[in-house]
Amino acid sequence: MRRLAIIGGGIAGLSAAWRARRLSPDIEITLIEKEPTLGGKIRTEQTDGLVLEAGADAFLSRKPAALELCRELEIMDLLRGQIPRVKRSFVMKAHNLHSLPEGFSGLVPANADALKKTSLLSEEGRLRAMKEPSIPARLDPSDESVEQFMSRRFGKEAFDALIEPLLSGIFAGDAAALSLNATFPNLRELEQKQGSVMSGPRIPDKPGLPAFVTLAPGMAELPRRVSCALQDVRVLSAASAQSVTRRGGAWRVALAGSGDVEADAVILAVPAHQASALLAGTDGALAEVLASIPFASSAIIHLAFARSDVTHDLDGYGYVIPRVEGSDLLACTWTSSKWEGRAPAGLALLRLYAGRFGGPEVLKRGDESLVSLAREELRLTMGITAHPVLARVVRWHHAIPQYTIDHPGRLQTIQSRCAGLEGVHLAGASYRGVGIPDCIESGWRAARDAMEHLV
Repeated sequence: MRRLAIIGGGIAGLSAAWRARRLSPDIEITLIEKEPTLGGKIRTEQTDGLVLEAGADAFLSRKPAALELCRELEIMDLLRGQIPRVKRSFVMKAHNLHSLPEGFSGLVPANADALKKTSLLSEEGRLRAMKEPSIPARLDPSDESVEQFMSRRFGKEAFDALIEPLLSGIFAGDAAALSLNATFPNLRELEQKQGSVMSGPRIPDKPGLPAFVTLAPGMAELPRRVSCALQDVRVLSAASAQSVTRRGGAWRVALAGSGDVEADAVILAVPAHQASALLAGTDGALAEVLASIPFASSAIIHLAFARSDVTHDLDGYGYVIPRVEGSDLLACTWTSSKWEGRAPAGLALLRLYAGRFGGPEVLKRGDESLVSLAREELRLTMGITAHPVLARVVRWHHAIPQYTIDHPGRLQTIQSRCAGLEGVHLAGASYRGVGIPDCIESGWRAARDAMEHLV
């Protein structure tokens, strides 16, 4: 019987196991996860009627993989959109909240009328942004940073005030270092084909679904359902893989203190720096390029208040904080206004995000310090001075990969080196997308490639 080992029990590894089992019921699959539970960075805590998401609180419905997985698991009835009655978000500027102009499509301000009226830009900044359709396309085919591209098309003021904070909400990164071709290649294509990104065609929402959806019990329901549905898959939890080496005609996964797992193919569904450590003794050049992918660390601070202690209307989904504001915080989600069933009546649940790539290392701060940082931001911007009835801090070390300018070149090298390691495949957020649908698709792609090798 042919054997497949999958290292990593996050959504990418779980999706790889799910797809591999559906493609080939006859192979022997072993899933190895260093934590006691599966799910990776998708974690949900429920306490006293509060639903606290440790990682992503939703996924993008326009990318098909997550929806397809939900259909296969028969949990489409659990999908929920954002609360429609408060459908707007804000941008913080000097601790005042300004409405984000309507009509954004990804990073692009596509509604010209809303852009004309925004209070986030000066008159000069609005006029410059409105010129985007007339800005000539860049003929140089080489890559450029997201900041260079968006500032060239919309002006630096619009980039700093409108576009950069939305980008930080995805990558927690430095837009001056992020590769346009690796992060938003569709924008380059729009510029080349349409001459404008503002007036180009938009990607439509899925019929009957909003752009972002979550699961009613919390996002952890997705990996939980996958793990429950994995039939005849051997799961080794709390098992730390130490190395992946070739022994005879098979791959050997060495586990800390619990022997080895042998397989004919291996999928490494772990962050690139962990994959680097596992493959260091097998392909030093591959390990080196994997280790060169930078990662940002971040913290999530959940704060719940008595609703009577929050004078703000909470008439939206929350706000983002531009880098130019000089804050270590990126955004504040008004969770109880964004999703139904996330807080009991009488409580307001807020979630703040800390940590910018290239900025101060926020994880060096203790929990009390991070809570104080979040509370001071809420005091200055929203006038909240009460003590929270709940405070939780979630820390993610080296969690968000940064697709820097040289990322496309790295991917080519990684693909070439993996091709020389027959039976080794990579999956996860480190390579071609950081969202949940991207990670699911990466797991499926790795499973398909592994099946081609095994069959």
